[in-house]
Order: sequence, then structure tokens, then C-alpha cells
Amino acid sequence: MYWYALYTRPRHEKRVFEQLQEKNIEAFLPMVKELRQWKDRRRWVEMPLFNGYVFVNIDLKDRLMALETHGVVRMVGFSGVPAKIPHWQIEQLRQVISHGRQLQPEEYLRVGDYVEIEAGPLQGIRGYLREIRGETRLAILVDGIFQSTSFVVERQLVRKLEEESCLDVAS
Repeated sequence: MYWYALYTRPRHEKRVFEQLQEKNIEAFLPMVKELRQWKDRRRWVEMPLFNGYVFVNIDLKDRLMALETHGVVRMVGFSGVPAKIPHWQIEQLRQVISHGRQLQPEEYLRVGDYVEIEAGPLQGIRGYLREIRGETRLAILVDGIFQSTSFVVERQLVRKLEEESCLDVAS
């Protein structure tokens, strides 16, 4: 059995989670507390950490029971193959949540992404995200001479740019 992600209809995560549990399917819905403002009051509410996703631990041959749950749109996959999520990643989420740490969704950054520094003295510098010996680095390319250089950057200071942004710099 592996963990898989189910994509749900908007704001159906909690109901899908409950229905999966009623079907005796092991499910996981990481939640975070958010302070919400209404006209007359403010209140802490529990919201899904990842909007639109519920995780299930199932044998792939049993996926139909999960997919037939009201509110489920599809199983997340690539090229028609459901995407397996390693047990250790789900366990890490559970462990952090169980210790009361406040989580917040972050932009998914990967080594090789084109990024821009958002704050600080180097704000506006663009380059490619690198990882060398555990350090997050920003590589600046000099295309005309086929050279590059990099420097250490705090990962929380960068944001991913769309590929079109790469072209904006070139012109």
C-alpha cells in the first residue's frame, strides 16, 4: 500500500475525509488553524493545509472505492499513472502537526527553478536555484561568455518566476 493524493471539489476536503473514514479507508487531512474575520467577529478555524487535497493510504487496486467518494474529482497522477507519496513525507507532516508547530503552505521550489529575491539589499536579483553542500544558492548566468556564478541566499527570500520572466530579462 502507498499514499496517494485525491483532488477534491473546492471546500470538500473535510467531508471527503469523513466519508473515507466511514469506508474504513486510511486517510490523512493535514489541518492548520487560521484566524478568520467576519463582519461582527474574529474566530480561529481549522482549515486544510493543502486546499483541494486529501491523502489516502490504499492498495492501488482498491482505488475505485476512494474515487467513488462524493466530492472526489480524481486521483493525482502524471501521464495517467497515480503519483505515489512516500510514507516518510506523510509521517513528517504528522509529526510536525502533532508537536503543535504552525504550518503554512509555501511555494514549491526545486533546484533549477528560475527565481527572484523578494526582499533585502539584493531585491530584484534573478537567477536559478541551486543546492551545493546543503546551502541554497542563487546562480547568475552570463550567457554571452557561457559563465555563471552563485551566492548563498536565504530560501524564504526567493520566489519562483514563470518561464516568461526569463524571456523578459533577455530582451
